[in-house]
Amino acid sequence: MEIRKTVGKVTPEERTEIQTLFERKNGLMELAKIINADNTELYEKLVKDMGETSTKFQAWWDAMAKKYQWESVEGGNWEINFETCDISLVVK
Repeated sequence: MEIRKTVGKVTPEERTEIQTLFERKNGLMELAKIINADNTELYEKLVKDMGETSTKFQAWWDAMAKKYQWESVEGGNWEINFETCDISLVVK
């Protein structure tokens, strides 16, 4: 059973920032499925970019959680509704 509770909201500018990172992260994961390690230069570039993007993605969530003091629970995670800018706490 999944429990979902709205715990906050971000500004449209903040939403756009995480949406860009989210789309980049997903795009890189898709690219990783088709690039093999034989193409060393491209592979290394992909790994580096994935690491940097993941770090920025997590830093955004950490900064917003601190700024807005969102409720959290053990085993839960936050999700954003890109249309409404609402932040939900999701526990599965």
